[in-house]
Amino acid sequence: MEQDRGFSPQNTRDKGTLGQRWQNARPTKMMVFWMCLACVLLTMVVGFRWGGWVRSSTAQKMAETAADDAVIKRLTPICLAKFNEDPGKIQKYNELKAASSWDRNTYIEKQGWATIYGETTPARGVAAECAIQLMKAPAPVAAVIAPAALP
Repeated sequence: MEQDRGFSPQNTRDKGTLGQRWQNARPTKMMVFWMCLACVLLTMVVGFRWGGWVRSSTAQKMAETAADDAVIKRLTPICLAKFNEDPGKIQKYNELKAASSWDRNTYIEKQGWATIYGETTPARGVAAECAIQLMKAPAPVAAVIAPAALP
């Protein structure tokens, strides 16, 4: 049976070197189709796994996160400035420091420091970042030194 298909041991010895067999190879249309499909799939796997490709929904989420982070980064100094303008900032700083880390955001929102001028509600995420920055900073002093007047 195998001899009818050309699988005799004598035929395998007569095939020649790998280079000669490569030159004599004539792939069928079906073989070319499957090779192309395998290349496409391999390209997709490599691209999505290691190439940094993402789907549009993932890109949308990444863009929204980046935009939110940029807004928070830009509005946090305003929150800190409003804290520094508060006349009772030393007492409020001590209350803030005594509060648990979970309650600090709501404390800052209640004080109005996270509410940007012209808005009625606190900006989302600003109170949390403001609390982090306030806890990193040294304790405020009673008198704020004004910057030297420019000549």
